[in-house]
Amino acid sequence: MGRVFPLLAVACCAARLTAQSPDPALVAKARAIHERVIALDTHDDISPASFTAERNYSMRLRNQVNLPKMEEGGLDAAFFIVFVGQSPDFTPAGYAKAYQSAMEKFEAIHRLTEQYAPQRIGLALTPDDVRRIAASGRKVALIGIENAYPLGEDLGNIRKFYDLGGRYLSLAHNGHSQFSDSNTGEQEGWKWNGLSPLGKQAIQEMNRVGMMIDVSHPSKASMMQALELTKAPIIASHSAVRALCNHSRNMDDEQLRALKANGGVIQVVAFSSYVKCGQPTPPERMPAIRKLAEEVGLRGFGPDAVDSLPADKKALYRQRMAEIDRQYPAPPRATVADFVDHIDYAVKLIGIDHVGISSDFDGGGGVEGWNDASETFNVTLELVKRGYTEEQIGKLWSGNLLRVMGEVQRIAKSLGGTS
Repeated sequence: MGRVFPLLAVACCAARLTAQSPDPALVAKARAIHERVIALDTHDDISPASFTAERNYSMRLRNQVNLPKMEEGGLDAAFFIVFVGQSPDFTPAGYAKAYQSAMEKFEAIHRLTEQYAPQRIGLALTPDDVRRIAASGRKVALIGIENAYPLGEDLGNIRKFYDLGGRYLSLAHNGHSQFSDSNTGEQEGWKWNGLSPLGKQAIQEMNRVGMMIDVSHPSKASMMQALELTKAPIIASHSAVRALCNHSRNMDDEQLRALKANGGVIQVVAFSSYVKCGQPTPPERMPAIRKLAEEVGLRGFGPDAVDSLPADKKALYRQRMAEIDRQYPAPPRATVADFVDHIDYAVKLIGIDHVGISSDFDGGGGVEGWNDASETFNVTLELVKRGYTEEQIGKLWSGNLLRVMGEVQRIAKSLGGTS
């Protein structure tokens, strides 16, 4: 019996090593597929502080998405996000401030593609642009708009944002807007019981202009009402599956089936706390982080936004974050395998044509194995391990989203809304 235990130990270790080190032929197959498909991530937050001549995405910054990391990991295309947080100030002054903040982010993205690195990344306005720019060997930038609060009450701003390159728009973020209830209403109560009257008009205007409707942050009722009104398919730009993680930001089976019936797509998000709900985040953690961010004037998310702070505020932020981590520790992070479990579930429920991929990088996203753009290949590898074909992987990474984007623009032309 004395010899059995060492042999068992060797067998166990060998099994763990095999699990950690995939067959080289499988890795080679996955790499070849990854090089051929267009890997497109539909949600990456930005900070204007990282779009200056001295500090920009042509450099390997500490944030999760920049050109060196995209090039290293084979992330071909990214929706950079014009995000403005929800304010309780529903006045002309409040709207004007939010509008200006949105403009700063539009301008930042244009500086990257037109001044700092046009030879390495181009701005895409159509699905054909995405394919053309990717075929040229450059990376692809697209623009998504997270939260309609900066529109104020002027629906004409939808066209203005579209003309600046915006290709999807969410009517709310965390907190109810003038257009829509937010998913946060599940805890806070409802303002509109779905869409506001102005929000219903906005759905029609987005159809007319050619702007994809994003339902990741609005409430379930808002989504279902949008589906009743829209003439075009819609997207959830960064949500996961509620059956696997019961979070208000995730989509339940009824929503997923409704999305399929509409012809839309859910871009499953690699956001750890939306992927794995086993150990909840202490409820005090996020309010403490938000309070600290406001106190030091943090604009944006992630280490790059922190690096842009003045030295004294940067030191204070790091000291206080260490205290928050000790007092309200975050739960263990989800893995790439956990993330792909959500993709599997959605594919089995609504079909391969209605599922895509997103990260929410630099906005809190990331899982073990896909922590930043440099690790993008690991998602393709996990899909290949599970038997997905190259055609299916191409649909998940970009094909389905580009199909919806093209259909939305085609319907807009039929409605006379695009030139």
